[in-house]
Amino acid sequence: MRNAADMEDRSEKHIAMENRLSPMRELLGELLLETKQPAGALEAFEGSLKSSPNRYRSLAGAARAAEALGDHTKARSYYASLVALGRDADTERPDLVVARRFLANTP
Repeated sequence: MRNAADMEDRSEKHIAMENRLSPMRELLGELLLETKQPAGALEAFEGSLKSSPNRYRSLAGAARAAEALGDHTKARSYYASLVALGRDADTERPDLVVARRFLANTP
């Protein structure tokens, strides 16, 4: 997965690829979170956010990874960005519920 993410980072972006469902680096972050590797996951999500800023899943993943690492400052920042991104959502997405709860309970 890491090789696929690296290859995608090095590839020339074609206009058709701008609307891909998920960047490889974001998928790598999710895999690392699932395998209890939050440091690597945070690095992957932050890499994804560099090339695709304000992606909902990357922000949510980065927040979860930072929280798992105990980095409440970073988690708070990512959760706040996620809440801002979803402020006009017409449904209650689970990630937004978690983000709002974290922001309400963490100074």
